[in-house]
This record gives sequence, C-alpha cells and structure tokens, in this order.
Amino acid sequence: MKKEYGFILIAYIIMQLSSYIGVPLVLLIGTAMGKSTVEMQSLSIPYWLVISFVTTLIIVLYLLRDEMKSGNELRNAAPVPTSITWAILGVFLALFAQNIAARIEMALGIEMGSENTAQIIHLIEAFPIVILISSVIGPILEEIVFRKIIFGTLHKRLGFVLSALISSVIFALAHFEPEHVILYSAMGFTFAYLYVKTKRILVPIIAHVAMNTMVVLVQSVFREDLERLIKEAEQIQSFIGGYFL
Repeated sequence: MKKEYGFILIAYIIMQLSSYIGVPLVLLIGTAMGKSTVEMQSLSIPYWLVISFVTTLIIVLYLLRDEMKSGNELRNAAPVPTSITWAILGVFLALFAQNIAARIEMALGIEMGSENTAQIIHLIEAFPIVILISSVIGPILEEIVFRKIIFGTLHKRLGFVLSALISSVIFALAHFEPEHVILYSAMGFTFAYLYVKTKRILVPIIAHVAMNTMVVLVQSVFREDLERLIKEAEQIQSFIGGYFL
C-alpha cells in the first residue's frame, strides 16, 4: 500500500473519532463567544460535521494530488461514455441490491429503519448545509477509502468476490449499525463492482452521491408529498375495494 493511502486511512479514522473532542470543543468556543449553552448544544454537532468532513476531504485530495495529475490509473479505464452509463446504471443497481438486502434482513427478523439515516435527516431538516456532508463529501470520502484504497489493495492479491466482500463488510461496520451489516455490505459490493468494471473511482462516487441524494430528498424534502400520495392511494384502494364488496 502506498504511504499516501496509509495517511488517508489515518485521517479518515481520526475524522470518525474526532466528534468526541470536536463537538465539546465547538460547544466550549461557542459559549465563550456569548452563545447560549442550549443553542450551542444544537449547533455543535452540525458545525463539527462540516468542519471535520471538509478538512478531511482537503487532506485526502492533497495526498492524492500527484496521483490525480499523473492519470496513470486511467490508462486502462473504461471510455467516458461507458463510464457515464455505468454511473447512471449503478444507482439502480445499488437500489436493487439494497432492496434485496432489506428483504433478507426482514426475513431474519431485523427491524427496518436506520438510526443513522434518521439522525442525519433530522440534522438536515434543522441545518440544510449538512446535506453537503451526507450527499456529497461523505460518499466521496467513503469511495476513496473503502473502494479505491481498501478494496483496490485487496483486489491486487485476492479475487474480486473475496476482496469486495471483505471491503464491503468493513464499509458496513464503519456505519456503526451492525444489525444492518447485510444492507450496507450489499451497497458496498455494488460500488466495488462499478469500480472494477470501469476502473474509474469517479463512477461509484457518482452512483453513491446520487443514491444518497435521492434518499435525503425522499425522506426530508419530499416526505410530506410522499406521505400525502400514499394516503391518497390508500383511500382510492379502500374506495375500489368497498365498491366491489
């Protein structure tokens, strides 16, 4: 593994653990500047999310600057039109894999719904800037760490299935919801397939960003409209059912 990749992994791990120090620090600084403790308690988490994720992204891009300039990895990459097609198709593949995984979890008696997603949606509703983290910066970092570095390193020594499985399980566990390891692993496996198929990390990044954005829009921005449509559909179904009884 390249030393730059090792530094990226360290930076990512520090980012994941930094909230234990960063959030209290933002709370302390905010109150010292005259903000109320109650106000800063609600602001400290989204503020630190933005600070830590943006800082880590800058560090990661800096560490990859030479690799991006050289373009060596793109020599065997799929053509741009093919890559665009796979990026679009990848969104639907990820949704399909997620649906299959969700059905498996239901069959195993695992309760549906992600606590992480619910918390993120709550933060976005209160502080819309968090959508930049959940839908753009987060997926970029995850694809670089889990697909480019971890999967890419394993794939040089192991076959696709084993390397994709290992990196996907690590990806799942990194979300700190072990009960949904199947769900997250299915998504990770799909993104690994997109990466190895096109040899462009940008392809799973685009698919991941698009998928996360869709989830956020459905569960926050369009949630009321969706609930209204569901209620109207239920009313129509009840009416039709009553008509034929």
